[in-house]
Amino acid sequence: MNTARTWIEPVVAGTQIGSSFYDTALLMVVRNHYNKTINNQPVSTNSSTDNVLQKAISNFYIIYNVIMGLTPLLSAYMVAKIGDKTSRKVTICVPLLGYLLSRMFLLFIILWEWPIEVMFGSAALNGLTGWFTTYWAGVMAWASLCSSERRRSHRLIIIELVYGLAGFVGSLVSGHIFVHLNIANCEGTILVCCSTGCYGLCFLYSMFILRTPEEEHCSRRALLIDDTDNTMPQEHSVEESTYVSPSKLIFITMFTSAVLFNISFTAAEDVINVFVLKAPLSWGPVDVGYGNAANYMTYITSFLGVFILSQCMGDLAMIVIGIISFSSGFLILVFVRWTFMYYIARSVMLFSQIPLPTIRSVISKHIQGSSYGKVFVALQLTMDIVAVSTSAGFNKLYQTTLDWYSGFCFIVFGTLGFLSIIPIGIAACSRCSDTDQRTIRITGNSSQVPEAS
Repeated sequence: MNTARTWIEPVVAGTQIGSSFYDTALLMVVRNHYNKTINNQPVSTNSSTDNVLQKAISNFYIIYNVIMGLTPLLSAYMVAKIGDKTSRKVTICVPLLGYLLSRMFLLFIILWEWPIEVMFGSAALNGLTGWFTTYWAGVMAWASLCSSERRRSHRLIIIELVYGLAGFVGSLVSGHIFVHLNIANCEGTILVCCSTGCYGLCFLYSMFILRTPEEEHCSRRALLIDDTDNTMPQEHSVEESTYVSPSKLIFITMFTSAVLFNISFTAAEDVINVFVLKAPLSWGPVDVGYGNAANYMTYITSFLGVFILSQCMGDLAMIVIGIISFSSGFLILVFVRWTFMYYIARSVMLFSQIPLPTIRSVISKHIQGSSYGKVFVALQLTMDIVAVSTSAGFNKLYQTTLDWYSGFCFIVFGTLGFLSIIPIGIAACSRCSDTDQRTIRITGNSSQVPEAS
């Protein structure tokens, strides 16, 4: 029972269900708001109402995402440092409290018809309490602390699986709740209440039920797990030992690949959210929920991919397969004209969630457990800052190409994804070189033993 209280999975599941409810509600509320505003104003003959609506929603998300992405700079690293020195709960509870308070703003907008710009204040509050940057880094640090090096990739992808399953379930039902369950004929009230309820429960669970794992206890468990794996070939354990010593090149290449991949990943998801609302897809709340559910299905398929592929290949090879899966899917999205083609593209992206948790796993094998929080926050901050900075540019590029070819952005995203393979190739070459040198040293030392005797 005590061991179960250290599991972070219930927090991840509850928080992600709340997030999937909120994401659907926010997108629909923003669309409805600007739809009413545009219908009450004359539209120029040079652009259609649909394109004006697309640009208005896109501009809102540019400002919203920039505020939410940059404000964690003021607090994220400090919160992580306090968490490393005091309690791991700090990096979980503080962002959850921020989520709980900031998500209530959307409910006030729906019930009392506050200006939609109030959501920019919500984004600032969410960012100042650490946002996803601190929260997810804390989750990854928590999971890494309670796993062995051999099993860490599995452990982190299991967290991603729980995240994806929760998002899948939440997205499936979010559209139906938005349309059919309301208070005082205000669409989205019940959905936002459910979202804030999930955050509230997760915050209370983290504060009063969740127990901080003791590092020594987790290390003993990790050693016991490793002992059960000693039946594997000796060459494999030699290979694992080469990963223990820190390498600046590994850090540089992993950080670079993660940043490049996250740029394309984040910007692509931002554009897709707007892209599906316009013709030819013209999705409503229910379709948006199903589309988000298809995205979360990739967490499940990525988990299965890691579970199977890890039996026959290393971390770096799995990262490359995940990047190829992601980039290929977005190249297919360039040609989407019907809903079924969207789901075909998503099915090609079945391994797209493998790269980032596996990159974190590789990095964690080169640092001590006491530094997990700081390093993961530094990585998340770097990814978020660069992604937010470039996301605004990609949204403007999407607006510019709306009248020409709206799928052009997806070509850019797919190309960026393929470019993130280059640092992984450099890291692989470096590992091969280090392994060869180590083999030469071992061979040389063994040949000197008879002479010494």
